[in-house]
Amino acid sequence: MKLLKLLIITITTSAGLFSQSEDGLVKWLTIKEAQTLNKTQQKPLLIDIYTDWCGWCKHMMKTTYSNPNIAGYINQYFYPVKFNAETKDTIEYNGKIYKPTSPSPKTPHELAIKFLGQSLSYPSTIFVSNNYEFNLLSQGFLEEKKLEPLLIYTVENVFKSTPYEEFAKQFEHTFYDTVFAKGRIKFHTLKEIEKLQKKNPKKILINISAGFCNSCKVQTATTLTDTSVVNYINKHFYMINFDAESNDTIVFKGEKYYKTFINGYPFHSFALKATNNRLQFPSIAVLDNQQSTLDALNAFLTPGSLMPILKYYAEDKFKTTSWADYIKAYNEQKKQR
Repeated sequence: MKLLKLLIITITTSAGLFSQSEDGLVKWLTIKEAQTLNKTQQKPLLIDIYTDWCGWCKHMMKTTYSNPNIAGYINQYFYPVKFNAETKDTIEYNGKIYKPTSPSPKTPHELAIKFLGQSLSYPSTIFVSNNYEFNLLSQGFLEEKKLEPLLIYTVENVFKSTPYEEFAKQFEHTFYDTVFAKGRIKFHTLKEIEKLQKKNPKKILINISAGFCNSCKVQTATTLTDTSVVNYINKHFYMINFDAESNDTIVFKGEKYYKTFINGYPFHSFALKATNNRLQFPSIAVLDNQQSTLDALNAFLTPGSLMPILKYYAEDKFKTTSWADYIKAYNEQKKQR
C-alpha cells in the first residue's frame, strides 16, 4: 500500500525522471497472462491499446509510463496489458474468441472493435474491474495528471458509487485547484462529544480514512468542505475525523480500542467498532445519540449523494421509512423544485 500513498505526494516532482525504454517502466503482460493471473488474485486490468504506427502511443510509453511513481503504482495494483489493435493473433478474452478482421495490414482486430466500437483512436486506455463487469474507456494521450484520477477511481472502487466525471472534478479540486472555495466542519474528539451530548444531544458522524487512501483525501477535501454539507453537519451532528492507522488507545463506551492487525494490516480496532465490522475506505459511520452505530457509509460520496443520507438520519426518517422509499421521494421532490 505504500506506493498508493506516495503517488500523489511525489507525482509532481518526478517529471524529469523518464526512462528511455521503448515500453517504459510498466511490466506489461499479454491478455492471456493477465487473465491467468487474475484467476489466482483479482486485480483491475489496465489495457493500453496501440498500433505500431502510432506516434502518440510511443510518446506515452516514453513519458507517462516511464514515470517511476505512475509505473510503480500500475505494477502493484493492476495487471497491465499492451494490446496491438492490429494484431493478427486469435485472442480469447473473458471467455470469448476474437480474430483479425482481415489479413491486410492496418486493419483493426475484433477485440479492438469490441473495446473501441467505431471510434478507433490510438492510444486508447481501458480500465477493467469487478470481474470484467466494469469498463472505463479513455481515448487519446494521457499525461500523468490525467491518468492519476483514472487509476484511483478504478483501484479504490469509486466507480461503484460515483460517475467518473464527478470524481475527476473533485480530484482536481483536491490536488490541483488552489482557489476551490471551502467550508469548515467543526470536528470533535470523543471526549468532547461526551460532554456536548449532556447539554445538546445530537447524532454522531465519524469520517474514517487512512493515509494510503486517495479517495478518502478527495472526499474529505471536497464533499466534507461543501458549504451546504458543512452547514447541515454543523447544525445536526457532531463529527469526528478518525485515522484508521492511529496509534492512540481510545476508550469508547467503557472499552479500550487500539491498533491491531486486521487481515494482515495494522488498523485501529475502533474503526471496526464504529462501522460494525464493515470497514472499507472511504467510510463514514453514523451513530445515534447513545453512540450506537446506525449505518456505515462505505463508499465515495459526492455532496449530492451524501446530503439525502444526512437528512435521512438527522430527521429520523430511518425509523419509519425504508431508504429505497425515502430516496425515491427525495429525488421526485428535487425534480419539482
